[in-house]
Amino acid sequence: MLAFVVGFATLHAQNNQEDRAFELSKNLEIFSRLYQTLYVNYVDDVDPGATMKKAIDAMLSSLDPYTVYYPESDMEDVKLQLLGQYGGIGALIHQEGDKVYISEPYKDLPADKAGLKAGDRILAVNGVSTEGKNNADVSSAMRGQAGTELVIRLERDGKSFEKTITRAEIKLPNVPYSGMVAGDIGYVKLDEFTQDAAKHVREAFVKLKKENPSMKGFILDLRNNGGGLMNEAVDLVNVFVNRGQLIVETKGKVSSKNTKSFTRMNPEDTEIPVAVLINGYSASASEITAGSLQDLDRAVIVGSRSFGKGLVQNVLPLAYNSQMKVTVSKYYIPSGRCIQALDYSHKDENGKATKVPDSLKTAFKTQKGRIVYDGFGIEPDVEVETEYMSALATTLITKYYVFNYVNEFVKKHPAVAQPKDFVVTDEIYNDFVKYLQDKDYSYSTNTEQLLQDLKASAREENYYDALSQEIERLEAQLKKDKSDDLTKFRSEISDLLKSEILVRYYYAAGRLEGSLVNDPDVLKAVEVLRDKDRYNKILNGE
Repeated sequence: MLAFVVGFATLHAQNNQEDRAFELSKNLEIFSRLYQTLYVNYVDDVDPGATMKKAIDAMLSSLDPYTVYYPESDMEDVKLQLLGQYGGIGALIHQEGDKVYISEPYKDLPADKAGLKAGDRILAVNGVSTEGKNNADVSSAMRGQAGTELVIRLERDGKSFEKTITRAEIKLPNVPYSGMVAGDIGYVKLDEFTQDAAKHVREAFVKLKKENPSMKGFILDLRNNGGGLMNEAVDLVNVFVNRGQLIVETKGKVSSKNTKSFTRMNPEDTEIPVAVLINGYSASASEITAGSLQDLDRAVIVGSRSFGKGLVQNVLPLAYNSQMKVTVSKYYIPSGRCIQALDYSHKDENGKATKVPDSLKTAFKTQKGRIVYDGFGIEPDVEVETEYMSALATTLITKYYVFNYVNEFVKKHPAVAQPKDFVVTDEIYNDFVKYLQDKDYSYSTNTEQLLQDLKASAREENYYDALSQEIERLEAQLKKDKSDDLTKFRSEISDLLKSEILVRYYYAAGRLEGSLVNDPDVLKAVEVLRDKDRYNKILNGE
């Protein structure tokens, strides 16, 4: 009887596989014939490449946002995503209206060496005017094979000039800054998990320890780090935990491709107190790192809940130098949990993936028995309330008033104090307020929008006459309060000015170093790391 059941199950599986193979073959033939028929018979000319790209993109969009097709023309973008490098001049650009400007030249890269400055307007690239071009068009024109020349025409202070720049292989630093905060706490910021990310963090950590023998703790900043290479996450955890520890396991449809990744090197330090900073933009490899260190009770996680990406992608080659990045498995960290927050196999009526319901979330335990959950990212051990930018500050940024003011500031100030010492003085802030006097920085607050909704609803339901005086009083009060917003939000706006000023004199590292002085997450991490009793109680689940 048992043999019959096993034989029946095997036969059923074979039949099922044959049915699927037939369905695949049938639909491929249908699609091929449809495509050829469309190309031959459609009333207008059909671009085969563009049409196929749209068809592929539409098909893949029904799955998840991480499964994507890359034609040969997009290979530079693939290289940037996977390796953090591309052929170009090394500068950020932005668009204001119909004009495109240099935002930030990267230190010691071709644009910086050629003397390009933030605020330079880009007039033409290789003789082709930027008139009518958007930010993406100009960025694409400036990228190209390393070693090739680029002629760029710029405008500065009303005068135009040309620069001939040789493109280089631009390798974005995955560790833009490392140093000491609060005197005795080491700090490393990791932007991406690109090639050698773990090696660079390890080197920065070793250097900090060597130069600061009395270092009492270490902060690893993974905020806004969207992830990257999984093996780099494993090697990074290995800096703080012993060799041979299981860090991440992947499980997918093809069981032969399931993997287990263990630490493989000797650690640098298994005792120093560690805090990892995360937020809602920390994803993928960042979550493997933070989640593993949490599951192993090796670090205190500080900040806000991470993104929740528990899916693994492989880049697979296709014909004609095209490629596809495809989701092949889910990953599971040491406690056994998967932190994937969205279920792409179930979508609502608008086609959006649904969140894993609370009823399906499962409790797991860390090595020391602390309860952690799957299904919604990494929950910090010490939560810091997220600070949202005010409507005023958002307007000053999006209308480039902060950027353009600093363009004028740097012309008048050949130097400023070091990042850790620099402050936006009353003189600087009042000068910025004066600069805004003839500028339109009108904005709408959430309260104003709610009040407009109330007016509309009151009119619709015939209550407006009874409420009009009260509504007008509220409108007048809001208008008065908004007039004081430059004073009310001075601290926030000063931080924006400080950030933009420091990047002009000290590049990205200087901006980051200056921001740490008043960073709520950093200050909380320092507080926890210095309090050994509290640190240990958190890790022991007390």
